Amino acid sequence: MNFERSEDHAMLADMFGRFLQETSTPERRNDTAWTAPFFDQTAWSEMVELGILGAFVSEDLGGLGGSAEDVSVVFEEIGRALSTDPYLGTLMGLRLLAESGETDLVEQIMAGACRPAFAVFEPEISQDLSLIGTVADEDGKLTGRKSSVYGAPGADLLLIAARNDQGLGLYLIEEVTSVQVLAAPMQDGGGIADLLLEGTPARLLKADSAELIEDVLDLGRIALCAEAVGAMEALVSMTTDYLKQRKQFGRSIASFQALQHRIVDMTMWVEQARSITIRAVASYGTGDQRRHTSMAKNLIGRAAELCAEEAIQLHGGIGMTWEYPGAHYAKRLIMLDHQLGGRHDHAMRLIAMKKESAS
Repeated sequence: MNFERSEDHAMLADMFGRFLQETSTPERRNDTAWTAPFFDQTAWSEMVELGILGAFVSEDLGGLGGSAEDVSVVFEEIGRALSTDPYLGTLMGLRLLAESGETDLVEQIMAGACRPAFAVFEPEISQDLSLIGTVADEDGKLTGRKSSVYGAPGADLLLIAARNDQGLGLYLIEEVTSVQVLAAPMQDGGGIADLLLEGTPARLLKADSAELIEDVLDLGRIALCAEAVGAMEALVSMTTDYLKQRKQFGRSIASFQALQHRIVDMTMWVEQARSITIRAVASYGTGDQRRHTSMAKNLIGRAAELCAEEAIQLHGGIGMTWEYPGAHYAKRLIMLDHQLGGRHDHAMRLIAMKKESAS
């Protein structure tokens, strides 16, 4: 397996990374991440003009490729810059629309004319799609409640997973004003919402879409793993720099062997997270996709928490302050574990797959 990025991916990462350094500064992030619509709309428009969303879509639809590796390159930079813009919801919405043949909407999203969000989970359902309770009647009207809809505040299109006579259907709501959107910021910044559906008109895109939805959720999980790698790497670098600057007993505390060992541990967690993310990327679209994606999400959920806790301890009091960026990186790493299924959810998913293969 080749662990080196291609020249195209290196160029994409460099271009997008420099853009985020300019537009996702800690000051700008703190001004926008907790106030509706919970992201910088001007910066989002500039990102669209750069063509970054093309990395989420195949070349056949005018994109840059749309492979899992393309997605991971973009999301690693998002994690490194700690951006709270609604990339996750846009990624999943774009893929669902592309796979459903909605090429006109895909083009509009890539041009910045509209933005999608994907509603799948419900208040008591975080993983098992067979338990989804939102239903569609014969006329395609939806009734139910969706929760944890990433990027829903301000979205122009809502994709909804709902039960119908043929299984789990995928529906599109283009009149967002017909939906009651309960928007709020996440604890680590960025927009999220619950959706209340009461006989809400929607257009059926695919009657039985369970496999498609699982594939798109797995791609979203890979994206979150890559984001965690970028955030962990940035936090380790920030912590190392702090230890070099902080002095005790007349010398830099980075010279203390015990603290050097702890930085080495953090670096090992980053590399473990990077390696398993690369494995999940390589397995996407194969028979091992589900297993390797859950393995990555489970391991990274644990490694990210360890990295966040260690960084705070090594920083001391400043590591908990609002003004210091490291505190926000630590908070984001903790929250990444809970998105699209936490470590325990994916451990149970792996156990279920093991039992299924043994039977």
